Amino acid sequence: MKYICIKTAVIYLFTTLPLFASAFTQKVDITKSVMVGDRIAKFIPAGYDAKSIPSFAIDKEPREQGALPPNWELIPDFTSTNGKANASLSIPEGTSIYGGGEVTGPLLRNGKTIKLWNTDSGAYGVDNGKRLYQSHPWMMGVRKDGTAFGILFDTSWKAELSCTNQKIELKSEGVPFRVFIIDRDSPQAVVRGLSELTGTMPMIPRWALGYQQSRFSYTPANRVIEIADTFRQKKIPCDVIWMDIDYMDGYRIFTFNPTTFPNPKAVNRDLHIRGFHSAWMIDPGAKVDPDYFVYKSGTENDIWVKTADGKNFTGDAWPGAAAFPDFTYPKANKWWRSLYKDFLAQGVDGVWNDVNEPQINDTPNKTMPENNFHRGGGKIPAGTHLQYHNVYGFLMVKASREGIMDVRPEKRPFILTRSNFLGGQRYAATWTGDNGSSWEHLKMSVPMSLTLGLSGQPFSGADIGGFLFNANADLFGNWIGFGAFYPFARGHACAGTNNKEPWAFGKEIEDASRIALERRYILLPYFYTLLHEASTNGMPIMRPVFFADPKDLSLRAEEEAFLIGDDLLIIPAFANHPNLPKGIWRELSLVEGDKQNKYQAKIKLRGGSIVPTGKIIQNTNEKSLDPLTLLVCLDSQGQAKGTMYWDAGDGWTFKKGDYSQQTFTAEKDGNTVIVRLADQKGKYKTENNNMAVVKVITEQGIYHASGDLTEGIEIKL
Repeated sequence: MKYICIKTAVIYLFTTLPLFASAFTQKVDITKSVMVGDRIAKFIPAGYDAKSIPSFAIDKEPREQGALPPNWELIPDFTSTNGKANASLSIPEGTSIYGGGEVTGPLLRNGKTIKLWNTDSGAYGVDNGKRLYQSHPWMMGVRKDGTAFGILFDTSWKAELSCTNQKIELKSEGVPFRVFIIDRDSPQAVVRGLSELTGTMPMIPRWALGYQQSRFSYTPANRVIEIADTFRQKKIPCDVIWMDIDYMDGYRIFTFNPTTFPNPKAVNRDLHIRGFHSAWMIDPGAKVDPDYFVYKSGTENDIWVKTADGKNFTGDAWPGAAAFPDFTYPKANKWWRSLYKDFLAQGVDGVWNDVNEPQINDTPNKTMPENNFHRGGGKIPAGTHLQYHNVYGFLMVKASREGIMDVRPEKRPFILTRSNFLGGQRYAATWTGDNGSSWEHLKMSVPMSLTLGLSGQPFSGADIGGFLFNANADLFGNWIGFGAFYPFARGHACAGTNNKEPWAFGKEIEDASRIALERRYILLPYFYTLLHEASTNGMPIMRPVFFADPKDLSLRAEEEAFLIGDDLLIIPAFANHPNLPKGIWRELSLVEGDKQNKYQAKIKLRGGSIVPTGKIIQNTNEKSLDPLTLLVCLDSQGQAKGTMYWDAGDGWTFKKGDYSQQTFTAEKDGNTVIVRLADQKGKYKTENNNMAVVKVITEQGIYHASGDLTEGIEIKL
C-alpha cells in the first residue's frame, strides 16, 4: 500500500494555459555585443535597462574586453511577443543539448521544454515538463566535434525554455534581458566558463561529505539519539542527523517544541559526543501570531511581502496563516540574518531552508499571487512577484548564509535549499526534492544530479530510498549501492512511510548499505579533492560519461553510468548495457565483498590516474589519511598522475596557505613502477607525513608497496 505524505498534502496536477501567444512577435535589434572573458560574449538588446532587471545569476559584473572576433558565429536573436521579451540561439546541426538545472526526464535535452517557475512538485512525474523547485536559465550545446557552447539568459522573470534540434529559446513574461554566450573547445571548458560568470560554491565543512540521515520527522529528542546510537552500534558510517519541521513549536520557525525538544542544546551536544553533526530546518513562512516573537518583530519592522493593494500578504503554510519576508528588501535581509544568533547558539551545525519557492497551500498556483509586491532596495528595484518569484529561495539562502557568517565567521556554513536559481551554488547546496520510492525516480536521479552539475550546482543528490511512499528492500539496496556516490548523500523518508534507515530492511540490506558507505568514506580524500576543485573552477563532482570523450557520440545520451571526477567510473547495479568510454578502465574493489554484493555499483579506475583514498572511518572527525593509499592505474605509456587536496576540514585558514595540495606521478620502468610526490603546495601537514601505501591496479592483478613518497615508492610487477 502506498501512503501519501502529509507534508505534500495533495499531489496536484500543475497545468497552465500556454504562456505565450503568437499574436504579435517582432524582432529586436542588438544594441551592444562585446567580449567579457575568454571566449565569453555579452549581448544586449534594444530596450534593456539594467536598473529595471537586476542580475542574480552573475556573481560579479564582468569587465568588457573589446569587440567580438570576426569569426564569432553564435549570435542570439532577440524578439518581443506582445511586449514580452524573448531570446533564441540557432545551433549547429547535430548539437547535443544539456542543462536547464533541476529538470525531470533525460540527460539529453533536445526536444524538451521546461517552465521556469519554481513550484512545489511532490512525487513529480518523469519527463512531463512540470516545473520543479528551481530555475536555471542556462543551456549547453556540444557539437559533433566535441567543442561546446553555452547560453545564459540573464532574467529572473517567469519564462519557458525550449530546445529543438535547430535552436535554444527562452520566452519570458518580462522586460528585455541580456544574454551571455560561452564558446570553447570542450564542454568542461564551458562549465568552467559558466562558473566565471556565476561564481563557484564555497568550501563546505568536510563533514557535509559524509553520509546523512533524515526523516520527516525524528521526534522526540531521544529518537534522534537512538538513530545516532544505532549507526554507531552497527558500525555504519554516518556524519549528520537531520531535523525536519516537527522539532518546532507548532511549526513556528526559530523555535523548539517545549515537550519533544525541551533542550535542543543537549541534543546537539549528545550528537557531537557521538561524532555527529546536526542540520535543522527553517522555512520562510512565519506564523501569524501576535505573541510569537518572529511574527511580532517582523511586523514591527514592516518586512513582509505585500499584496498588490499594499497589505501584508498572508498565505496558508505549515503553521497555518503565515507572513513571508520580502528578501528583496534590505531591511528584511538584515532582520532575517539577526534571527540566526540565538538559533545557532543551541549548537546547530547546518541549516535546511525548505518550501521556499515559496509553497503556499491556499492559492490556485500554490505560491504567492503574481501581482504581490516586493519593495526592493539597493540595486534591486521594486517589482511584482512575477519578476522575483524564481529568486525568492535564492535570496532567502543568501540572507541565511550571511546570518550564519555573522554569528560564526570562523566556520564554513552548510546550507541545504529546496528552491534556488542559477548561481545559487554561491549560497547553498541542493537536493532534488520530494521524490518517490520508485524505480523510475531511482533511475531519474542520475540525470537530474548530472544536469544540476552541468548548470553550475556541483553539490546535489536525491533522497536515497525515495522520500514519498514505501520502499522495499530491493529498491533501497539498489539505491544506496550507487547513491552513496552522490555528491550530497542523504537518506530521507516521509511521515506515513516505512522506516528507511540502512538497517530497516533486514541484515542483507544492512550489510549492503555498510559496504556502500564504507566505499564512500574510503574515497573521502578523492571526494574532498573534487570539492576543492568545484570551489575553484565550478567543475561538478558528479559528471556525465561523455566528459571522458566528448567526441564519442555514443556517450552523449548515457545517463545510467556516471563519472566521479575524471578518474572514477560508476556503473550502478541497475544499469542495462550502458555506453562506456573506451580506453583503459580497471575495476576496483575497495571493501571486502563489494564485487560479490549484487547491490553495489561497479567502480572503474581510469588508465593514467592516481586516486587518493583513506581508510574506513565511522565519521569525518576520525583521521582518514593514516594510512593514505594511492590507487594507480597506468595508461598505455606506463604513466599516471593524480592530486590530493587536504586541509583542516573547516574554517578559512586554507585561504592563508594552511592547506596541502600534492601531485603524485607514477612511471613504469621495466617491471618496476615508481610512484613519487612530484609537487607539494601549502603549509598544512597531513597526518600521513608523506608516507603512503601504493596499489597498482593491472589486468593481471594488484601489486602494492609502501614507503615515503618524497623518496619514491617502488612496486615490483
